[in-house]
Amino acid sequence: MRIVFMGTPDFAVPILEALVSAGHQVAGVVTQPDKPQGRGKAVLMTPVKEKALELGLTVYQPEKVRTPEFVEVLKGLAPDVMVVAAFGQILTQEVLDIPPLGCVNVHSSLLPKYRGAAPIQWAIIDGETVTGVTTMRMDAGLDTGDILEQAEIPIAEDETGGSLHDRLSRLGAELIVSTLKKLEDGTAAPRPQGETDTRYAKMLKKTMGDIDWTMEAAAIERLIRGLNPWPGTYTHWEGKTLKIWEARIVGEEYDGVCGEAVRAEKALLYVKTGKGTLALLSLQPEGKKRMDVDAFLRGYPVTEHTVFEKAPAE
Repeated sequence: MRIVFMGTPDFAVPILEALVSAGHQVAGVVTQPDKPQGRGKAVLMTPVKEKALELGLTVYQPEKVRTPEFVEVLKGLAPDVMVVAAFGQILTQEVLDIPPLGCVNVHSSLLPKYRGAAPIQWAIIDGETVTGVTTMRMDAGLDTGDILEQAEIPIAEDETGGSLHDRLSRLGAELIVSTLKKLEDGTAAPRPQGETDTRYAKMLKKTMGDIDWTMEAAAIERLIRGLNPWPGTYTHWEGKTLKIWEARIVGEEYDGVCGEAVRAEKALLYVKTGKGTLALLSLQPEGKKRMDVDAFLRGYPVTEHTVFEKAPAE
């Protein structure tokens, strides 16, 4: 089929590759404009643009896809279907109506659960044991269109936001090829989502990573995994930020205040929480590289009764 692909971050790259590998004609790739990134503010291509150019595809980077000028560009590309994966802009009804077979979104959750911007991370934070990918015929709502296909995968006990992102990206690449085949041969069976089990996956913010030690150890451990690698979790100690990259739940319960180091010796750093104890395994002091707990304790004077805290209120 003749396709216009819309996507921006790493998640969308395997999906674009799968469309090309399956023999579809990708008439154009639409991605967000290049933006300055990092401390040096160097202007970098989006991951999708980089891959599209590598594949020899034509790239478009409109500030807004809804402008009359770009709507005419899309109409001129005459796609049979548009495939959208983590694009980053809302499509108007005028755009949705362009392709005869509609616009198909690859969404990284089992809709209607986890509509919204960050379904991968929230599935881990909330303690889900299963997630997956949905291909959906887009409508004017936010992730509310009819479901075309779904595929499930289990969430591992040590799953991070990064590892689940990569697994779901690959799964989405497989699923979109299957969905397009069914649309092409007329065997697709769209079904309404309904509202059962709807859970909105709100956008991630850096402040979410500021650990509240009054939470249960299990909830903090899931937060650490879910926000790894971005935006990451952290605590405060001696006026500086200490990133927490990895932790595990400890069976023992200790006396003390929430956030207190109740055991600090050799390669053990246990912190009391609102319920249970958390062993910190991988940390990153402010301005330093990530290190395991053994190296951290050798270089920093953390002792029992040290208290880690949230950022002071401004």
